[in-house]
Amino acid sequence: MSPGYFSGLRPDIVSPVHERRTNWAGNVAFSANGFHRPWSLSELQRLVARSSRVRALGAGHSFNRLADTPGDLVTLAGLPPAIDLDAGRATATVSAGLRYGDLARALHQSGRALRNLGSLAHISVAGSCATGTHGSGDANGCLATAVTALEMVTADGDLVTVSRDGDPERFPGMVVALGALGIVTRVTLETVPAFDVRQYVYEDLPLAQVTEHFGDITGAAYSVSLFTGWRGPLTWQAWLKYRADEPGAPRPEWMGGQLAGGARHPVAGLSAESCTQQLGVPGPWHERLPHFRLEFTPSVGDELQSEYLVPRGRALEALAALQPLADRLAVVVQVSEIRTVAADDLWLSMADERDSVAIHFTWISDWAAVAPVLAEVERAIAPMQARPHWGKLFGTDPDVLAGLYPRLDDFRQLLHEYDPAGKFRNDLLEHVLLLR
Repeated sequence: MSPGYFSGLRPDIVSPVHERRTNWAGNVAFSANGFHRPWSLSELQRLVARSSRVRALGAGHSFNRLADTPGDLVTLAGLPPAIDLDAGRATATVSAGLRYGDLARALHQSGRALRNLGSLAHISVAGSCATGTHGSGDANGCLATAVTALEMVTADGDLVTVSRDGDPERFPGMVVALGALGIVTRVTLETVPAFDVRQYVYEDLPLAQVTEHFGDITGAAYSVSLFTGWRGPLTWQAWLKYRADEPGAPRPEWMGGQLAGGARHPVAGLSAESCTQQLGVPGPWHERLPHFRLEFTPSVGDELQSEYLVPRGRALEALAALQPLADRLAVVVQVSEIRTVAADDLWLSMADERDSVAIHFTWISDWAAVAPVLAEVERAIAPMQARPHWGKLFGTDPDVLAGLYPRLDDFRQLLHEYDPAGKFRNDLLEHVLLLR
């Protein structure tokens, strides 16, 4: 690691993501001219004010060039961590660079919780909210739906705070903003009383059962995930996460599947050591809602990812459209996950104004093999108005994307107001948002 890699570098706490100058998966090498780790808010403000192009890097868990920039790349990991609870409002204002796992532990110790978490606890709060990242559950919105206020450094280096109460008309356009309006430094989140969760896994659910009882399956627990590898006679693994204060006992058989007799990993054949506790053992919400434990390397690591959200009423059409591709998918997919996400009002959220089903693909780490299959997937599900996850790999035409987001013109107006010179833009944003 070369000296001066980050300003004020302290090597003992620089993450491997930053040491490699790549994203977490290693498929993107950042092209920034400068890499910075400010140790104070004022240092960050000065950096932004003098920079012509700047982007913030969270946990590096995006799989495309969303975080990249030809100018200055900034990590917020050096800023002092903070979690400020407001009991009267039932909110927590937190440092934007915190990982959800670290935030969740602190909230739980104070008797509070978030309604939902993503499958990984390793992702950063600001980055996850900015890209519409989500967990699962018929009644659970994406992680950004918990956001009530944002503090951010704008293009001229000023520090501003925006909130749903203060600007209810435009705030829904500022939360899932892809880092294009400024560098978010603090996020205020709604909280709920802490709760416990029991997690069970069922194996070998037949495809016919999943398609015939899809709504019953996704609504069977607080959070439900379905997994498949697209191999052989297609069967599914179901992860059911129940609130421990809700009644219900596991059945040995359910929806044609069998209750797993031991802990399972979503990817067939891998050890479940890194997975959160199963077998119905009650535990804190933050130790059950994610699929993977914070103290382990998340997921497989050597992978690529794509994901598409379709309207919930068209989910079965999308799955049917993918069935002819099963043999092709089986060669390049490690696992696919199906989850439900409740509708929200956030302009660039993949679930904006529609209850959604997310169809996720964890690919092998071989882009040459994956790319043609991904193109076939996109063609197959395009008629179902599939919105790609902003932080994952996709090739959806920008003109098609524009038709999927009714408030895109309004978002462009926000961009013109907050960043008229395009300081926070990059090639990917200009391409997918038709800004050129």
